[in-house]
Amino acid sequence: MKPVEVIQGSGPVVLGMPHTGTHVPEDIFERLTPLGKTLGDTDWHIDRLYEGLLENVTVVRASFHRYVIDANRDPSGESLYPGQNTTGLVPLTDFDGGPLWETEPDAGEIEARRKAWHEPYHAALAAELERVRNLNGVAILYDCHSIRSIIPFLFEGVLPDFNIGTNEGRTCAPEIEQVVAEACQAARGYSTVVNGRFKGGWTTRHYGQPEDGIHAIQMELAQKTHLGSETVPFEYDMEKAAGLRVHLKAILERLEALAPRLARFTGEKS
Repeated sequence: MKPVEVIQGSGPVVLGMPHTGTHVPEDIFERLTPLGKTLGDTDWHIDRLYEGLLENVTVVRASFHRYVIDANRDPSGESLYPGQNTTGLVPLTDFDGGPLWETEPDAGEIEARRKAWHEPYHAALAAELERVRNLNGVAILYDCHSIRSIIPFLFEGVLPDFNIGTNEGRTCAPEIEQVVAEACQAARGYSTVVNGRFKGGWTTRHYGQPEDGIHAIQMELAQKTHLGSETVPFEYDMEKAAGLRVHLKAILERLEALAPRLARFTGEKS
């Protein structure tokens, strides 16, 4: 299986999907604990949730599971959230702190996985962002994520429904953060936070270079917004998802409408 799937569009928005893949090579899968074999920390059904919401959108999706290697972590292994519980480049525990491996991968294996899976995903993402910027004068990376709404190992209490991350405004123009936050805040019955527990992963922080015409924003959705259950079998709830998709569509359309103004601003600076 190829490590990355790409759908090319001509518009300014690129959807990154580093955590929707469920492929685990058989030799790796055999070494997972029973807990690990549930693949519980998948961003379940995110590709389905965003499908068809915006015409001419580009999608870059990792096919491999984050337990093989996490496509949203710094390839150096440096922590995104120093001093806080999190998972690494190859997670050794799940989001509840439970062990994932009967035999943990060593440094040599992690490097081999990085080259085979992590590197091709980011090569494809970088190429698409450059292509889209060349077409539109600007590229807006919207990194798509979801997570269980209650995970005491990672955060206290219940996670808001919409978790917007821009690394404290560093990864995109302020207008992008503003239009996304306003669209979320206008969604009745949903809660929103900007740069709360999730400030944007390595993808958002690495590619978000607004001065160069590439803007990045992460959306971490609480899974209660679109799943029937946040435990196995993590089924997709059609009714919940339909209500949520209305707001996600509005977010993406606002970003697309904003792009020409951002492109002009970038052109004036260059």
